Amino acid sequence: MAVVTKISPLAPKAFPDLPVIKGVRFATAAAGVRYQGRTDVMLAVADAGSSVAGVFTKSATRAAPVLDCQDKIGKSSDAGVAILVNSGNANAFTGKFGRASVEAITSAVANSKNMPVERVFTSSTGVIGEPLPHDRVIAVIDELNRNLSENALKDAARAIMTTDTYAKGASAVVETPAGPVNIAGIAKGSGMIAPDMATMLVYIFTDAKIEQSVLQHMISSITAQTFNCITVDSDTSTSDTLLAVATGASGIAIAEADKEFSDALNSVMLELAHLVVRDGEGASKFVEINVSGAANDADAKTHAMAIANSPLIKTAIAGEDPNWGRVVMAIGKSGAAADRDSLSILFGDILVAKEGWVADDYREEDGANYMKNDHIVLNVDVGIGDGESTVWTCDLTHGYIEINADYRS
Repeated sequence: MAVVTKISPLAPKAFPDLPVIKGVRFATAAAGVRYQGRTDVMLAVADAGSSVAGVFTKSATRAAPVLDCQDKIGKSSDAGVAILVNSGNANAFTGKFGRASVEAITSAVANSKNMPVERVFTSSTGVIGEPLPHDRVIAVIDELNRNLSENALKDAARAIMTTDTYAKGASAVVETPAGPVNIAGIAKGSGMIAPDMATMLVYIFTDAKIEQSVLQHMISSITAQTFNCITVDSDTSTSDTLLAVATGASGIAIAEADKEFSDALNSVMLELAHLVVRDGEGASKFVEINVSGAANDADAKTHAMAIANSPLIKTAIAGEDPNWGRVVMAIGKSGAAADRDSLSILFGDILVAKEGWVADDYREEDGANYMKNDHIVLNVDVGIGDGESTVWTCDLTHGYIEINADYRS
């Protein structure tokens, strides 16, 4: 895997100051899973009584850790929760060896924390098709347990990176009559990014007290509008995992109808999703695509994703070429309902095409100047209904090829 040293030009200026989430602690270690001297294992341990929910890839070739997590989510228990993540090796397409690795790691963590193995969740990210040297991971569990700290979430964000050029974190605070509730999350993702659910590892923690079924419903519904609305390269991973843990340490109960908390959770998940796109492999431009006027919302999303995943559109944006004809092409090929003579296209606020023809006032130089921005907004009105959708992507540059041509070397 090529080592990426150049930070994305779309990266935030600094890692955010995340609030401490009472009831959960973190630690990292360098296990040498693939590279020596590189922090590559993260452990999170939440107190007894914590609830945990998850959303996972729908890939038919999903990895052993994903299958294990799916089997465990929703099982009731008052025991603590442990999440162990390694980078450098995805433990995917590894057959019985993959299952054995998961069993060995989860058992070792469970024994070290005196908790049921059903409450230990693992994720792996990195190269597909190579057995995970799980003995190296198990060898650092004692070190991880010694170093657990409620202040180490930033370190955890760094430990789970692969081709990411920066660590990703986001947070929110909800003020309630009983006091503040904190939410903090971290994510990794840069390439192999497409809905089902996106392509990344995401871990979100809150000190709110939330029933597992309520937390599950929240993250499942919010994922549909956040992580399932981003794409870098249209490729869905074998390892997508989102785990959310509510420790209850604040003592403040959150119900499913609590819109303020749900909105705050949505803001954290959307920010993490955007951070993944901004770190898209080789990306130089962040692209927002708004489709309206479709036959229904599902059709609008189909159109939006056809635009977002088009190599022709993404390379045109990279080259700062206002080639609006490629947007017309993407709408036409998407398979969703469309009418050529009702279609309108805008680059930002610039009307480019209207009702099936280039706009009278459109000037090519205006479109070209707009394409020089590092945040591009494409607005498409299909003109046949009320359906709408927004998705986010990035451009496609030579950098993407350079990173992925020698990913395993």
